[in-house]
Amino acid sequence: MAQVADVAILMGSANDWKVMQAAVEMLVEYGVSHDARVLSAHRTPTETAEFVRQADAAGTRVFIAAAGMAAHLAGAVAAQTTRPVLGVPLAASDLDGMDALLSTVQMPPGIPVATLAIGKPGAVNAALLAVSILANERPELREKLQAARRKKAEQILATQLE
Repeated sequence: MAQVADVAILMGSANDWKVMQAAVEMLVEYGVSHDARVLSAHRTPTETAEFVRQADAAGTRVFIAAAGMAAHLAGAVAAQTTRPVLGVPLAASDLDGMDALLSTVQMPPGIPVATLAIGKPGAVNAALLAVSILANERPELREKLQAARRKKAEQILATQLE
């Protein structure tokens, strides 16, 4: 890892990029550095653990982990760090992501994972939650978040119905 990223985004498969790209776009919008990688809890467990430990030691502040089906990636990441881990369940089976949601949310006490919505809404909110976490130490991010919420409120209030 050449440069320390504020947020590391891990996904279990390259197929997950079409959803997780929304998280990357949101982080770019807020000017938050990120490192997105394909790493699997099951297929590359050693490399996943090594990456998380190295990123943690280097100063990565938040981890976002996205996976479908058994969705063990977020838990595998959380087992290697005490930094915030945000889990994004993905619809990758006939159960439309419910299996991944239940797997991601059912963590044992002491190894927390903040679990977001299934799919793209979860990816976007994971990025925004990461920005919110970083905003505790970076006032400029807090100001950007507040401005974005004001803009959305103004759009709602400007809506005209016939």
